[in-house]
Amino acid sequence: MSDNSLLTVDNLSISFADNAIVKNVSFKLERGKTLAIVGESGAGKSLLALSILQLLPYPHAHHPNGEITLCGEALVGKGEAVLEAIRGNKVGMIFQEPMTSLNPLHTVQKQISETLLIHKGLVGKQAVARTLELLTLVGIESPETRLQSYPHELSGGQRQRVMIAMALANDPELLIADEPTTALDVTIQKQILALLMSLQKRLNMGILLITHDLHIVKSIADDVLVMRRGEVVEYQAKQALFDSPKEDYTKLLLDAIPTGEMPVLIDPELLLTADNINVSFPIKKNFWGKVTHTLDAVKDVSLKIHKGETVAIVGESGSGKSTLVQAILQLNKSSGKVVFLGEQIDKIKHTRLQTLRAKLQIVFQDPFASLSPRLCVGDIIAEGLEVHQSALTPQQVNDKVLATLQRVGLDKQSVSRYPHQFSGGERQRISIARALILNPQLIVLDEPTSALDRSIQKQILALLVSLQEELSLSYLFISHDLSVVRAISHRVLVMKDGEVVEQGSTNDIFNAAKQQYTKILLSSAQL
Repeated sequence: MSDNSLLTVDNLSISFADNAIVKNVSFKLERGKTLAIVGESGAGKSLLALSILQLLPYPHAHHPNGEITLCGEALVGKGEAVLEAIRGNKVGMIFQEPMTSLNPLHTVQKQISETLLIHKGLVGKQAVARTLELLTLVGIESPETRLQSYPHELSGGQRQRVMIAMALANDPELLIADEPTTALDVTIQKQILALLMSLQKRLNMGILLITHDLHIVKSIADDVLVMRRGEVVEYQAKQALFDSPKEDYTKLLLDAIPTGEMPVLIDPELLLTADNINVSFPIKKNFWGKVTHTLDAVKDVSLKIHKGETVAIVGESGSGKSTLVQAILQLNKSSGKVVFLGEQIDKIKHTRLQTLRAKLQIVFQDPFASLSPRLCVGDIIAEGLEVHQSALTPQQVNDKVLATLQRVGLDKQSVSRYPHQFSGGERQRISIARALILNPQLIVLDEPTSALDRSIQKQILALLVSLQEELSLSYLFISHDLSVVRAISHRVLVMKDGEVVEQGSTNDIFNAAKQQYTKILLSSAQL
């Protein structure tokens, strides 16, 4: 082992119930370098990370011939005393979703101080001083005002910075980052990646990066390990892998990065118009209950959607994207005028609005959370028919369900299975089928691919485009992934702080943006 070697994994295999999940994986990571592990969900990436920290049951999960060596010390089979000295001390870990990884009942100060107490014995003023130093290091502004904050009081970027501060609390030699930017906006994502690179340079850390975002890999990795179904498909230097991948699967992953633009739409028929939409939320009331302060979440926004058109709404978290869509769908209290299929839906009766909603459907970001685990797929897809087409016979309902499943690329055997029995991409197809069965004219797509691997994402995008062409569907598309927006949308609406900063054709926005904020978004997305 060279003097600069930090981590060596040799012939590592992991099994559960005699089922091999990771098979004979080997790699090395040097100090000050970044190794990216990429592959689709289920490839075994996160299991490798857990193995390094020995967080899987030993010896049941690990095969006896596998070795993990950190700083010259073998880890497999070591006792808890040795491992506890390594976890959080020599090795820090950033988890994928900070909101679920941080304790909602503890303040920022308490959560960071805990690791300082365990590994450094710091308490009182020393612990507070070190906590402030860490929060400053990771770019938290006015850190003293955040010590007593709880996770829900922080933005997504701030929560991720707190996670990084906890991981760096004891100056680790190895940092494991498991999808550290998946849930973040492109501008925040760029800041977090720049932060990791600067900290790596300062502390000479090795970084093991687990991700499915090849834009990130291209920007910060030194070497890349490609995995599929628990096995190493390809392992080489980043530039060599991107310039001349050797294996077909690697080429498939690289080809899955969304590219191209939609053709200019020529259909002039208007489907929906929203004029001067405003949404405010009360944030403070006086003693008598009168609202004294409000938050203006959406400010005087107007948009149009034509038949067969995809309009994308982009912007950072908190910009008002989802609130605007909820106002258009009449799901929150708002002012302004919304006309859909020639009717002003903000003025019609509830019964008529319910009838129109058959033509106005939505597909949510996380299909696992939006599909009922207690219903089989057939019942999930047929649910809308019970509300809007109750006169149909059971046979007619079944025929419609089977035809819709086939349309989204699923077989008829899927009707009797439950959501947990499908992959993420298949579950999103089920969500699309649920919206599609009512023959809608407009579908709202709220981050429909952000939780999916790139290769699965490409399949879902292709499905959406083909359905649009076949059925003349219109989409209102919410996303922070600008490469996806560019590939699927005809026009783009850019929002910031509840206002429209810029809007225009996809080609104009991406190739000739006028506003500085739009240029910053595009630059952050590395397009």
